[in-house]
Amino acid sequence: MILAAGLGTRLRPLTDHRPKALVEIGGKTLLEITIQRLRASGVTEIIVNVHHFAETMLAYLKAQGNFGIRIEVSREEVLLDTGGGLKNAAWFFLEHSSDEPFLLHNVDIIGGIDLQAMLDAHKRSGALATLAVQKRKSSRQLLFDPRGRLCGRRTGTEAAQETVIPADSIEALAFAGIHAIAPRFLPLMTEVGVFSIMDTYLRLAQAEENIRAFRADQYYWRDLGRPESIQQAEQDLAQGILKL
Repeated sequence: MILAAGLGTRLRPLTDHRPKALVEIGGKTLLEITIQRLRASGVTEIIVNVHHFAETMLAYLKAQGNFGIRIEVSREEVLLDTGGGLKNAAWFFLEHSSDEPFLLHNVDIIGGIDLQAMLDAHKRSGALATLAVQKRKSSRQLLFDPRGRLCGRRTGTEAAQETVIPADSIEALAFAGIHAIAPRFLPLMTEVGVFSIMDTYLRLAQAEENIRAFRADQYYWRDLGRPESIQQAEQDLAQGILKL
């Protein structure tokens, strides 16, 4: 699933007349770049949530012939956040009685994280969900114990720290916007309406479910939430640091 329903307010004026998913880098939209990355990792079916400029998104996908794969759309009349958005689209993943994990990918990130390696690590660990994380500065950090299990989060300073399970030591890591999730996670989402998937993860971690880190420090990664980030990604592309 590609999370693409956001308003893209941080990207204005680039999003004054289009959704953030259709902002371009190197002549390709962020949506196309994400779809190509997923296809290269073996993904053949995708659902995209839409809200802001929804009709523009639908017309774009139709014009592109859905990039030659099955692409469904999950409309959100009200923005449902990450957890609510996934729950609204859960039918897509429950069509098949399979225990194969699926990927949840933000549209406004770019990088070279090895998605197949992430899925392999997720399967080996038997985790309920695996989160791509990096050791870098961020105003919001996820907290993991020495075994790489989610145990809390931090917003801003250490004083604003929430721990849900005790740990001898804690490592604060920044989330990279990609999840690998087991289908059995879906019926465990008891939250309703608008909610963050991180709230669900922390509740389940407290209940001793295995929510794990996938360390992605070695990969190129960039948050494309601001116009200057788009410009930097263009420079990185021109210099060969970023490859599409």
